[in-house]
Amino acid sequence: MSQEQISFAGRILSQFGLSARLLLLTVLFVMIAEVLIYVPSVANFRLAWLNDRLAAAQIAAMVLDAAPEESLSEELEMRLLQGVGARAIALKGGGRRSLLATGDVPPEVSKTVDLRDAQWMTLARDAMDVLFNPADKPIRVVGSGMGVEFVELILDQRPLRHAMIEFSRNLLLLSLFISAITASLVYLTLQWVIVRPVRRLTGNIADFSSNPEDASRVIQPTDRVDEIGLAEQALARMETTLADELRQKRRLAQLGLAVSKINHELRNMLTTAQLLTDRLDRVSDESVQRIAPRLVSTLDRAIAFCETTLAYGRATEPLPQRRMILLAPLIEELSNLTDLAPEVGIVLEAQVPEDLMVDADPDQLSRVLVNVVRNAVQALSQTGSPEGTPRIDISASREGGSVVILIRDNGPGIPERAKANLFAPFQGSAQKGGTGLGLPIAAELVQLHGGTITLDEGNGKTCFRITIPDRLSSVAAK
Repeated sequence: MSQEQISFAGRILSQFGLSARLLLLTVLFVMIAEVLIYVPSVANFRLAWLNDRLAAAQIAAMVLDAAPEESLSEELEMRLLQGVGARAIALKGGGRRSLLATGDVPPEVSKTVDLRDAQWMTLARDAMDVLFNPADKPIRVVGSGMGVEFVELILDQRPLRHAMIEFSRNLLLLSLFISAITASLVYLTLQWVIVRPVRRLTGNIADFSSNPEDASRVIQPTDRVDEIGLAEQALARMETTLADELRQKRRLAQLGLAVSKINHELRNMLTTAQLLTDRLDRVSDESVQRIAPRLVSTLDRAIAFCETTLAYGRATEPLPQRRMILLAPLIEELSNLTDLAPEVGIVLEAQVPEDLMVDADPDQLSRVLVNVVRNAVQALSQTGSPEGTPRIDISASREGGSVVILIRDNGPGIPERAKANLFAPFQGSAQKGGTGLGLPIAAELVQLHGGTITLDEGNGKTCFRITIPDRLSSVAAK
């Protein structure tokens, strides 16, 4: 079959549904199997038909030999030959030869068929010749018999060909009947086992896609353990995950709109607070003069963040405005965070070289440090420390072209259930009432700097490792 024929057959089959294609293919395959067994079947039928004629010819010849010569007549010989369907019969055995023939014995034959040592390939080829290329002249058939050397007869091929055609027709009808029964059984079985479950899957997919946030549309897997059952389970997991993700994204979108509104109002309030803070410059109190610059800096940073959020319409972080800055002043600003839980008595100690420079956006790096340290303060305020006095240790050092900042606390550690989604929004909070946004925000800001933030637990302590590479080192690494 050529490539064009295969393509044409494929296009024809594609016009039908899956069930109809299965039915047609089943019938086709059964018919192909019948064609494969047709040739040996018709060859065997021809062999049996010729052997029957040889056996009948031997019996006729033996009857003539046993009858007295005066009782034989041409009419009797003719009737015996007609019963065998032969024009002449020759029998050799017991040292003598018998011949029974009519007056119109053909002078020559078109073909001699010797059945005494016939091969299957020869029998198959001769059978096809009888059907599609019949000879005009009679044929000579030679075979063995009981107690004789050979039996020979001359006969026409027309009765044999008619019998083979009738046999082929009956075999075709039987094949069609078997194909119909087989195809029906296969069709019903496949319809029940495969097609209906597949239709259920496709129907569920279409139904789920119309409203993917509706949990009631998630497919309910059956108890099947085959490939269909595995597909149902995988589809159920996918739909459940997708529905949860879509519901969460919808809530995030609503939250984003609310945050934008809050940011707008918060910016107005912070602007007012900034104006009031400016008046602190006129106060001569030393403590006020020491705190006022830090308060003004914090308010400026908060206002800038609100304006950035409103400008982008969402809480997407802008690219960092990096420059070489001293790290120690940023760490020093974290000391006030322990006042979030004054009753706990958290001790914060920093070991940062005064001259350590880091290539970073000061506002964004400050937010990273604040989020991580504030998480540690909240954790210690809720769980305490198994080692006595709760403490947070901050250290930093330069390692090649990067600055590594370590923030440790001696709390009980992060629960296992929270570690998998530690840096995922709204999912990694381990504290009661936490939003789960602090660490994801910190991770996003660190990634904008080309760095990493990882959890490193050892010696019973929780340690976050923040790595900020220099810009030249980041470019060279790429």
